[in-house]
Formats: sequence, C-alpha cells, structure tokens
Amino acid sequence: MNPDQSPQHSHKCDISRVDEPCSEALAQYRRALGTGTLPASEVSPCLWELHLVAELPDSPELVRLIPPEIAAHAVLRPLEDAFLARGREIDSTKAVFSAFTEAWAGARRDEEPPLTYLDGGELISRALRMAVDACETELLTAQPGGGRAQHLLQEALERDLRLLDRGVRQRTIYQHTVRSHQPTMSYIEQIGNAGAEVRTLTEVFDRMIICDRKVAFIPVTVPRANSALRIYDPGLVRFLAQFFDNAWDRSTPIVDGGSPLRSPTVTSDIQRAILRAVVGGETDDSIARRLGMSRRSVAEHVRRISVQLGSNSRAQLGYLLATSGLMEDPEEEATAVV
Repeated sequence: MNPDQSPQHSHKCDISRVDEPCSEALAQYRRALGTGTLPASEVSPCLWELHLVAELPDSPELVRLIPPEIAAHAVLRPLEDAFLARGREIDSTKAVFSAFTEAWAGARRDEEPPLTYLDGGELISRALRMAVDACETELLTAQPGGGRAQHLLQEALERDLRLLDRGVRQRTIYQHTVRSHQPTMSYIEQIGNAGAEVRTLTEVFDRMIICDRKVAFIPVTVPRANSALRIYDPGLVRFLAQFFDNAWDRSTPIVDGGSPLRSPTVTSDIQRAILRAVVGGETDDSIARRLGMSRRSVAEHVRRISVQLGSNSRAQLGYLLATSGLMEDPEEEATAVV
C-alpha cells in the first residue's frame, strides 16, 4: 500500500531532522523486529517515507520490515544524485563566467593600472619622460621650492621647447621666490617667448605634473625625488587638474618687458607669509623650506621686522605681529568692505 493512499497517512516524515527521528515510527519498528511484519493499517507514515517497510504481495493486510541500510540507500541515492547534479551545474556556470572574465581581462590587459607606485629617481624620470613625450594638448606643472638647479633647468628647457613647438599648451606655477633666481627666470623667459605661461604664488601646494588631463604624477615622500605616484584614475586626475586651475586663478603672472623681478604685490605676499609663519611658531628653517627661499633671507626678514616693532624675543615678536595689523591684506580688506 502506498503511504499517500493510506487513510492513516495524516503527516509526512521530516527526514531532514536526522538527529531526531520520528518517535512513533521508531517505536513501531522496534516492536516489529521480532516478527518482521506490521499490520498495514497501523504503519506510521514515516516508515513509508523512510522506505523502512514494503508491501507483502501474498498478504496485503501486512507489511514487511526493510533493513535500514537498504532503506537508507533508497532514500539517500536521489539526494546524492541531486547533490552531484547541482555540483555539475555550479562547475558549468563557473566555466561560462570564466570565459567572460577572460574576455574582460583581455580587453584591459594593455591598460595602465589606475595607481602605480614609482620607487627611485631613475624610474620616476623614465615614467615622466614617457608621459610628457606623449603629451598632445596640455601640460600642467606645479614646481615648489624656489629656484631650480642649472642642469634641471637645461633638461626642462629642451623638453618644453619640443612640446611647445608641437603646439602643446604649457602652464607652470612657481613660488614667488623664483623671481629673484636669475637662472630660473632666464629659463622662464625662454619658454615664455615660445608660448608657455608661467605664474607664481607665495606657496605652492606640492610638485605635480598633469599630461592632457589623463595622467598625473605627485610625490608621496620627502624628499620628493625618492618616490612618486602615477595616476590614471579619471576622477582623481580631474580633481587634481581642478585644484591646479584654482591655484592658477589665484597666482600672479610673470610679465616680461623689463618689469621688476618682484612687484610690490609679490613682495608683500612673501612678507605676509613669513609674518604669519612667525605668529604660528614656525622656525626659520621651516619657513624657508615652505616658501622656497634661503634660511638667511627668512632670518633677515624676521630681523628687520623685529627692529621695526622693537621686539626682544621671538615670542614677543609673534604677539606684536598678531596685534599690529601688518599681516592684513589690503585687497582682502577692500573686498570685505565692499
């Protein structure tokens, strides 16, 4: 008799609860072990579900017991087959996605990674030369630190004149202090005559080179020559280019035609930056590094203002500066009044 056809079949055995078998079915099975049979009308549905009983063709009113190992095979075999089939399905699906993954990777195998750490001056120079030589439309450069060494200026001059001759627009931001460094000013005059644009700020955020707004180079350690980060990520390059543009709008053009190397505006900007640094408690060495000038020049600025204000100590000078109004920017005041 099929358990689904039995009038006694009121529930199904939950064979997934292997740690807690049906108590009714287990009790019936134990009682019947002596005779090996059970009345068909009294068989627990769980015994049918677990294949632990079978019909007796010659005695339809009875069922015979089935050894557990045989019954287990009948129950577990379909489960094992289903498990194996699902495993094959998983392997097949993985193989399909593997083909797509290979296609994706193959299309990007020649692309540059979004961020690359460059360690060592030679590697950085080679990567920079390759990027700048491939530049087609625009080169943006920020150069902190004041005047540059003669051999670096010569290398930059040859490179920049080649770029400008190809029609690449070049914009560079230096610090105001380069205006008193004759070798750098000579270099700026030559590239300016070839079409480059150069401006200066009191402070330049850090060294940065951007080619065609597609690849950027920034330092990651001090000193800057030791390591750099090459950036291809579009969002990050766009952010850096916008940062450069904002600094460019605030910077002062270097005007040719015999104008003084340092205009009153530039000089006052440098002086205010030094005074603010003194009030902030910076040392002469720290100020010199940040503004791209010599420590002796910073010390001379500080000495003159100390004499002017009658200061006898660095701490007194900081207080006097903070209360003197010397650090105020006349243009900022005019804007505030308007």
